Amino acid sequence: MSILLPAFLIGAAAALLGSLLGVGGGIIMVPAFKSLGLSMKEAIGTSMAVMVVTAAVSSARYAQSGWVRWEVAVAAAVAAVIAALAGTELMKNLSAPQLRAAFGVFLIIAGAYMLISQRGGSS
Repeated sequence: MSILLPAFLIGAAAALLGSLLGVGGGIIMVPAFKSLGLSMKEAIGTSMAVMVVTAAVSSARYAQSGWVRWEVAVAAAVAAVIAALAGTELMKNLSAPQLRAAFGVFLIIAGAYMLISQRGGSS
């Protein structure tokens, strides 16, 4: 089976959930791309390339609706550029098992935070 149809469906699912819920598409795409046979580093890199497009389209739509706080976005974007450079350098030195473990720990922490923060009753 061609890898393109599953990749198309993965991209659609990740973009829908990412633009709807604000979750990083990597939460969906990295494990899904791994299941297609990509290496951990290829899955991460491919996911990031797809997220550029997803983020651009979603950001434009949210900006049209007036739902972007530009001063916050600019401050976070400046920090994100620096952190992205550091993160890609760090990834070069990590093995696939280390990356998988870090990804898994991140998902557990993010999930626990979401569950705990829901108990507070606020939005």
